[in-house]
Amino acid sequence: MKPRAAALDDAQAMRVAGAELLSLALIDARNHTLRWLAAFEARDALARADGGPSPLALAARAGAWQDRWIARNVCRQRGEAADASALRLPPADAAIDAWLAGAAPAPTPAALRAWLAQTLETTLDLLGSAHADDAGLHVFRCALRHEDRLGEALAERAAALQLHAGGEPPLPWREPPALAAREPLRLPAQRWMLGSQPGGAVPENERWAHEVALPAFEIDARPVSWAAYAEFAEDGGYDRRECWSPAGWAWLQAEGRRAPRHVEQLRGGVLVQRHGELRRAAPGQAALHLSRHEAEAWCRWAGRRLPTEAEWECAAQQAAGRGFAWGEVFEWVAGSARPWPGHAAGASALDPLPARPAAVLRGASWMTRLRQAHPKARRFAPAEADTMFCGFRSCAI
Repeated sequence: MKPRAAALDDAQAMRVAGAELLSLALIDARNHTLRWLAAFEARDALARADGGPSPLALAARAGAWQDRWIARNVCRQRGEAADASALRLPPADAAIDAWLAGAAPAPTPAALRAWLAQTLETTLDLLGSAHADDAGLHVFRCALRHEDRLGEALAERAAALQLHAGGEPPLPWREPPALAAREPLRLPAQRWMLGSQPGGAVPENERWAHEVALPAFEIDARPVSWAAYAEFAEDGGYDRRECWSPAGWAWLQAEGRRAPRHVEQLRGGVLVQRHGELRRAAPGQAALHLSRHEAEAWCRWAGRRLPTEAEWECAAQQAAGRGFAWGEVFEWVAGSARPWPGHAAGASALDPLPARPAAVLRGASWMTRLRQAHPKARRFAPAEADTMFCGFRSCAI
């Protein structure tokens, strides 16, 4: 059995975690949320939106999800089989509930912290008496995944708002890693089980495992770096219509983009805006805040292509010992968001299929909690999305 600290960082272990390990993880996740809350408050940025949700509202979602799906949900022991329309108990705090519904003013930071403490305490009490099977633990495992994602969303908001890193308390932030370049890897043709098998907390968009034929392929060992992406810009990539899809070119013209989000210079070294300062990005860092339109344009320019989901997933699980590295950035892949065969989502689904066409990202970013960095994980987002910590790698055509 792994030590508790190691298990807290183990993505597979957390998917089948029992009540004791889940309790520790939920406490850790809430402490992480509170650290972000304190950092935004100290920088007078709790209510700032600037085109996205305010940090105050993001932090509140952690308590709101647990209040709705755990504390007030009398059918919680039924897990995914619970009736979403069933009557619920009264909210833990009617004023905060009304604010989240847009019918009341925002709470003070102190009131929100007290409410977050209260909702977590209730969650842990109910977890202590929960059934030990997958149904009984379902909402608690979902609550952990939900709050860990909110922690990542708070990091994205800090990047979008150019929150200063200096001062107290410090940002719960790490700098992006820079890895040495490696030669692409070749994997043989095979049959691959794409998706996840039943058992434990399986996100809805990974359901269910199904076999696909996978031809031999060559894939980058690392995500495309700033050094490699800058060559595209230096060669006039943002002006070359032939590099862009019709949708990508329309997006580029509408946005007036000459570089990825937060990038001030691509030629002669990459300069990025980070924490309100102009910084030189390490050439070996994965190119960051790229839309899928930009990823596809680079691939056309380079004579390569985005990997399929099956190629990416296979390489992540089979080629780690040969140098395949992931977890620096979420990575755009080919294809559009779609359900796997046999897909079914319960009432408390966190990963519903998007209402409009969306693209797919695989992997994790360097700001993802390790317990959520699973090689089967999928994310859906519009092709123009670039506020996430997203990049890409390529395959040979």
